[in-house]
Formats: sequence, C-alpha cells, structure tokens
Amino acid sequence: MRYFFTSESVTEGHPDKICDQVSDAILDAIYKDDIHGRVACESLVTRGVIYVAGEITTNCYVDIPQVVRDVIREIGYDDPQTGFTYDSCGVITAIQEQSPDIALGVDTGGAGDQGLMFGYACRQTKELMPLPIMLAHKLVRRLAQVRREKVLDCLSHLRPDGKSQVTIEYENNQPKRVETVVIGAHHSPFVKTEDLRREIKRLVIDEIIPSQMMDKNTKIFINATGRFEVGGPVADTGVTGRKIMVDTYGGWARNGGGCFSGKDPTKVDRSASYMARYIAKNIVASGIADECEVQLAYCIGIADPVGIMVNTFGTAKVDEEKLSEAVRAIFPLTPKGIINCLNLLRPIYKKTACYGHFGREEEDFSWEKTDKVGELKRFFKL
Repeated sequence: MRYFFTSESVTEGHPDKICDQVSDAILDAIYKDDIHGRVACESLVTRGVIYVAGEITTNCYVDIPQVVRDVIREIGYDDPQTGFTYDSCGVITAIQEQSPDIALGVDTGGAGDQGLMFGYACRQTKELMPLPIMLAHKLVRRLAQVRREKVLDCLSHLRPDGKSQVTIEYENNQPKRVETVVIGAHHSPFVKTEDLRREIKRLVIDEIIPSQMMDKNTKIFINATGRFEVGGPVADTGVTGRKIMVDTYGGWARNGGGCFSGKDPTKVDRSASYMARYIAKNIVASGIADECEVQLAYCIGIADPVGIMVNTFGTAKVDEEKLSEAVRAIFPLTPKGIINCLNLLRPIYKKTACYGHFGREEEDFSWEKTDKVGELKRFFKL
C-alpha cells in the first residue's frame, strides 16, 4: 500500500504562535511566585494591538503588558519596518478570576473540565514521533536559527514569521521518501527571491532533510508566490490555541480538540494530554508495541478518568486487553497524580508553545521520559 501524508509547522513569529507564547509566558510568570495559581489565559493579536483575556486566580502580581512586550521582543519583532513592534503595539487586558463553580471541583482534586485527550507514539523517528511533523518542526527551528544568527547577508533579511510543510511517501506504512517540502519565509524587501531560495535550500532544507530521502522527483517550494514581505500580525490575526495539530502529532494521530497554551495543569486538556503521550511513549519504548495511541477522558470535578483506551493498531506483543490494566496500575491518572508525576507546577511552559509539545528531548519535557519501561516489562513479565 502506497500513500502520502503531510504535516506542517510554523515559526515563533507566526501570529497564532505569538499568542500561544504570550499565554504561556503569563502562566510562567505566575508560577514563578505562585504555583497554586489558576490560569486560563487567551490572547489575540492583530495589526498594532494584542488582547489578553481570561480567568486568572493568583496571590501574586504580574505586569502582563510587560510580559507581552518581552515575548514579542524575544521573538524578533523589533524593527518598525515589519509594521509590528514590541514597544509600539497596544496591549489590552481583560482578566477576571476563575469561576467559583469550577473551583469547587478543582480544589478537591478533580478535573478542571470534562474532555478527552489523546497521546501517541510510534517508531518512525528516534523521538518516537511521526516523521512528517518532526521534519516540519526541525525545518522551522532551523529557519529561525539562521535568521537569528544572520548566517549569510541575504538571510539577515529574514523576519520572524514563517511556515514549513513536509509530505512523506509511505509504502506498507513505512516512510520511504520525501515527496514535497514547502517553506514560507518572511523577509524584508531588500533581498532577491532567487538568493533567498538558494540559501534556504542550502542552509535549511539540506541541513534537515536526510539526503537519502530526497530524489529527483522531490518537489521543493520556497516562498511559492515569489514574495513574503508582509507577515506577522500585519498580515494575519493570531489567536491562542489555533495550531493544535502543529502542537501535537501533525494530524497523524487523533486529537481531543482542546489546546494547551495558557492553561495551568489542573486543566486536563494540557496535563492529561502530556500523560497520554508519556504512557504511549513508554509502551513503544518498552518494545510492547510498535505504535500506540492512548485516550483518557474526564468529567469536571471527578479525579479519576471516566474512560481509558489503549490502541496499538495490531502491533502489541502482549495481550492487548491487559494494556489498559497496566496503564491504571503503573501511571497516576488523577489531575493531582499527573501533576506530581510529571512535576508540572513549574514555569516551563513558554518553551513548549512553539515547535511542538512532543518529541522534544529537552530538559523540563518530563512527559518525554521513558522511565516507566522497566515497570511495564515487569507487569508483563518480559
């Protein structure tokens, strides 16, 4: 069986990702002084202004406008020629406390909302992630790197906005080759399109895409319209939580629908999605299965999940019916248990808000650890 699958990613300067980072930076700022703060923070950015709204309950003070401006500056919107800068944009806030009705359930250790969350892992990459989304993330991270480091004069004209897209050809469910690579790179008007295309191909695509996966039929599109001078919030309105496929598995695995950014870990949209990935990754890393999808479902105010599903797509090397039993025995699944297990009451969230929440083998991404492999093997006497 032969088919093609495509995933995309975006840079930190994309308007939606600006909002994700702002929302998570506010969460981090609160967690630096109040780990018991409750945060549900949404942002919207458009030409010349960013709005911050939501429900926040905390005993500390956070200068939200300053947090917002710091994020925008760090991203790289510091040139008036882009039409949007950290020091000139307006910042409007509309914050209220968390609903006391929600707090009734959360204060007792229950879930902060109802919902269903998915986690996934497979053997397509060393990170145990689908290949298309991992390549897409690596391309935009590399694009941001050459922009920041001003590797060549023509690349010094790059601006913060950008996108990538990768299409992989699969044969018998195994990735065989790269069919298409798409890069959209925001740039100033002072660079020639042909120069930009040549150097992005050389210093971004060729650095990231394995040469053995490209051939004469691989199609590459860099700034396909010929120009990407108008970008960022001047070109598009951004909103927190609008890139959930970019944040997770690139569309390869199912998604519960709730976004992560701007939510403290009492919100199971975030914490249970991290736990589901942790479970799936440990199952695959243990050799119990080559592919695994985990679903957790919760009811507001109730601590234990109301549903657990483990699907290995026929790749399990153990009795698949016992996998849910193993998950319940080994992994804490209440909101409090998840928070303690993954050490989530820390100001670690802004770094998760761009380039994906999963497949990140970096410090603080505790849900990417494979430290439950031994317990899983012992459960199944492997």
